[in-house]
Amino acid sequence: MKNNTKKNSIISKDGVSYLIPFILITSCFALWGFANDITNPMVKAFSKIFRMSVTDGALVQVAFYGGYFAMAFPAAIFIRRFSYKAGVLLGLGLYAIGAFLFYPAMLTGNYYPFLIAYFILTCGLSFLETSCNPYILSMGDEATSTRRLNLAQSFNPMGSLLGMYVAMNFIQNRLNPMDTMERSQLSDTEFAAVRDSDLMVLIAPYLIIGLVILAMLIVIRMVKMPKNGDQSHNINFLPTLKRIFGIHHYREGVIAQFFYVGAQIMCWTFIIQYGTRYFMSEGMEEKAAEVLSQQYNIVAMIIFCASRFICTFILRYLSPGLLLKVLAIVACVFTAGVIGFQNIWGMYCLVGVSACMSLMFPTIYGIALQGLGDDAKFGAAGLIMAILGGSVLPPLQASIIDCHTLLGMPAVNLSFILPFICFVVIVIYGHRSYCREKMRK
Repeated sequence: MKNNTKKNSIISKDGVSYLIPFILITSCFALWGFANDITNPMVKAFSKIFRMSVTDGALVQVAFYGGYFAMAFPAAIFIRRFSYKAGVLLGLGLYAIGAFLFYPAMLTGNYYPFLIAYFILTCGLSFLETSCNPYILSMGDEATSTRRLNLAQSFNPMGSLLGMYVAMNFIQNRLNPMDTMERSQLSDTEFAAVRDSDLMVLIAPYLIIGLVILAMLIVIRMVKMPKNGDQSHNINFLPTLKRIFGIHHYREGVIAQFFYVGAQIMCWTFIIQYGTRYFMSEGMEEKAAEVLSQQYNIVAMIIFCASRFICTFILRYLSPGLLLKVLAIVACVFTAGVIGFQNIWGMYCLVGVSACMSLMFPTIYGIALQGLGDDAKFGAAGLIMAILGGSVLPPLQASIIDCHTLLGMPAVNLSFILPFICFVVIVIYGHRSYCREKMRK
């Protein structure tokens, strides 16, 4: 009976339980989910506060994804030289510093210092993701690694939901109600007073999360953490890259992750435009249509969160490659509905896509890193850099939406051909992974 329990445990290895380290590292997944989804509404908030164009406001996302992209491989080198725990601690430190920098940025009354704060904050997130994902994979037997990562990743959308809630109720709802046009008519003195008041509202949640991150850093620093996967500290950067990119399932995993992240950001970003167009066609005012569309977006996130737990359970019975393939096929069907329907069923399909996406990131991640051993530190960096898909693909979809009408259909509907293509790529990766899994058996 005892041996059977060990066999079935996904957070133990060789009779050693990693429950406490698993809980601490899993909490980091929620913390970076919070940062991701409190930031998305800030594009519009900064545009309003500083009387800027949407394009200037979007520099928030450039700084955000820039930190992820720029720091992924430096993080991998640092982790390889030291340890996963050191990478987590440095990531939390940079996260906290970036959050605290919102206060001096507010004192300047200028926009660009906030971009520096975001960049430093997301350099920390890049360290965290590069460290935590393979660290979780190492906390038990390799046979259960994908299930373990899916369980940890299930807490990421919980942080995302909290971030959305805080952004909506503690920032957006507390900003001065004047719109951009009204602000443009204020005198310099009046505008400065409104701007400074709004910035005080905006920075408060960041300062609080900075304190939370600092407390988490201290706790993890004091707790003894496992050293699984920390066997080698040799860098050998180029030979390692050549070695891991020569592995088919890893190389294909990086490509699949690029398209997955692109699909996720496109579906969650442009649900507002999709819903607004439909609800306005039904006679609703634009502001009310936007609010209702955002409510659908929150429902999509709740479904995404619930689906993570459900899919993690299903992984006990289906192989990761097969489940990834099935969910990607269903996502293709839903996305076809998003394109084809011009009624409420299109919105239902777009919300349904989130249920399919819930498993994809951690499953692609787990499959790609299988068998990499200590090379998983560099392998994780490549998969984190693939997050760049979230900044490359959405502007392409936006350019289609700006056409308004294409081939006699709403351009916003046709723009979802891009997420459809992304899901096709994931179907192919899931199928190839499933074939490899059957060959190993």
